[in-house]
Amino acid sequence: MLDATKEATRPVHAPTDHPKVPAAKVGILLANLGTPDNYDYWSMRRYLNEFLSDRRVIDYSPWLWQPLLQLVILTKRPFSSGQNYKSIWNEEQGESPLMTITKAQTAKIAAKMSEDYGDQVMVDFCMRYGNPSTKSKVRAMVEAGCRKILFFPLYPHYAGATSATANDQFFRALMDEKWQPTARVVDPYFAHPLYIEALAQSIERAYATMEKKPEILVCSYHGVPKRYLMEGDPYHCQCQKTTRLLKERLGWDDTQITTTFQSRFGPEEWLKPYTVEEVARLAEEDGKKHIAVCAPAFSADCIETLEEINEEIKESFEEAGGEHFTYIPCLNDDDAHIEALSAVISENLGGWVK
Repeated sequence: MLDATKEATRPVHAPTDHPKVPAAKVGILLANLGTPDNYDYWSMRRYLNEFLSDRRVIDYSPWLWQPLLQLVILTKRPFSSGQNYKSIWNEEQGESPLMTITKAQTAKIAAKMSEDYGDQVMVDFCMRYGNPSTKSKVRAMVEAGCRKILFFPLYPHYAGATSATANDQFFRALMDEKWQPTARVVDPYFAHPLYIEALAQSIERAYATMEKKPEILVCSYHGVPKRYLMEGDPYHCQCQKTTRLLKERLGWDDTQITTTFQSRFGPEEWLKPYTVEEVARLAEEDGKKHIAVCAPAFSADCIETLEEINEEIKESFEEAGGEHFTYIPCLNDDDAHIEALSAVISENLGGWVK
């Protein structure tokens, strides 16, 4: 996605042995969670080891956590996780859906930025875990002449385990640069009007194709330990606000939409209600036979949506007596989503480009 069309030149008045310097540009670096290179055991183990060794994700003492991770979890989990990835893998492209979608998002955003700013900017993406690494993409942008970089974690909501760790990795990459570019980090966009509008449009399109409308929409957000909320992480509150704004935009009441949290891991209490339990309760106790589920916290479909929601959570609902389960895909590279992301980028480029 890099555009380095202008050749490097020697500064005016510089001696002939001065190294050539590329024309200055602004880099826009999109960042997502990451993906294994493949679903075989060793690819999965490398990916899971990097992910689960991140102290932002698992903050237990390394003296306690690492022996458990290396000797128990990483001997078993790569097999089960690999099977889950295999069930959703894009075999044609040889990559996970998250990689395919992120590439498509980046290409569309790059086209929009080129239309608006010409060759003043270049757009690329990186992953917090796995490839392409944040470090490699920062290096490539600096080499291509980016004297300013706008870093954009593709998470609508801030959480220490998502936005913060992506930022950490970005700043670590800057530490290795001899000539550091000026840097900005994009704020969470969980309440941005165009993001809410894109979400609402995706719900309306999905509902318009159904003969029988769902009795309730479950907004399933990725969970975090409840302790993080108590320690000051704003994620829970931001998720609740997104649901409220979406409800208001759709013109619904509280009985038509609810907020839940998925992907619980480990023994401690996480944010509740848990999606897998709540969909079963809706069927058993509330008699809901037809529900829809969306995942507003994910900018692109991935293992947590395509496998966990569309398989595990769906199964929980149906086993409890539910009859019609509809998963509404993430915004992915939908035009309204690209418009929203591009608007967020442009707002954050203020003073950097004309």
